[in-house]
Amino acid sequence: MEHLLSVIIPAYNEEGMIETTAKTIADILNKENIHYEIIFVNDGSNDDTWQKINEAKACNNCIKGLCFSKNFGKEAAMLAGMNYSTGDCCVIIDCDLQHPPALIVQMYRLWEEGYEIIEAVKENRGKETLLHSIAAKGFYYVISRVTGIDLSKASDFKLLDRKAVNILINMREKNTFFRALSSWIGFKTTQIKFSVQERTVGKSKWSTMELIKYAISSVSSFSAAPMMFVALLGVVMLFGSAVLGCMTLYDKLIGKALEGFTTVIMIQLFIGSIVMISLGIIGYYISKIYEEVKDRPQYIVSKTCGGIDIK
Repeated sequence: MEHLLSVIIPAYNEEGMIETTAKTIADILNKENIHYEIIFVNDGSNDDTWQKINEAKACNNCIKGLCFSKNFGKEAAMLAGMNYSTGDCCVIIDCDLQHPPALIVQMYRLWEEGYEIIEAVKENRGKETLLHSIAAKGFYYVISRVTGIDLSKASDFKLLDRKAVNILINMREKNTFFRALSSWIGFKTTQIKFSVQERTVGKSKWSTMELIKYAISSVSSFSAAPMMFVALLGVVMLFGSAVLGCMTLYDKLIGKALEGFTTVIMIQLFIGSIVMISLGIIGYYISKIYEEVKDRPQYIVSKTCGGIDIK
């Protein structure tokens, strides 16, 4: 029985890469006689990405497309691609070809051997600014510590068996973190290494602020560690207050005048800052709960091509 491989490609303002990406992946899979479908997910692009997807579809009947009503983010695009896929296994790959397409074949062969999740991990991160590199290492250090999963070299470039895909698309979480969730669900897993390739067309769509927002959202969606940090601050402040209280009581008993008005003001400012930070963290989690309770869809598909019906 011939198996079907679904290749899911999120695309945001990638008009210059659609044709090249579609042809490159199709040529590789055709050469290896792998039965496939390629699903481009247009994540509310502002350029001609959707038009290019339709043009690619006209040249290759194995290409399909989803078009979001607006930009919902890469996590939503990956989820939509998996939800609309029909393959026995799915590969997630970036449209910019910084993930080497040739590795799809190696992933597929490992899947045929019985592995259910094949993760592509980075040997190097390619060219990036020093600030970006430091921020990325810091984020992955934190997320790895709070989740207990080593994500230091993780990427979204993965192959997942249909069983794993079904579990991910049936999770009811609204704020998802694919890299962590795909490791958290378990299954028989192996890894292959790759070097990040240089983008040939366009530039990265991730600004520093967007990366910071993504990092905060990812940590909060997968761990309650920041809330525990608030509790720890409370314990520290309780201990400090007990020490200062004992010192004040001692000075009172021995009849020594209490000095240090500046110290008192500094302590009050410090406590006030801690309280505001704590309220901010708690408020952020409450906002996430609010989003979950509203139960709005993670994405809205406005158009399709390639014979896909809107669900």
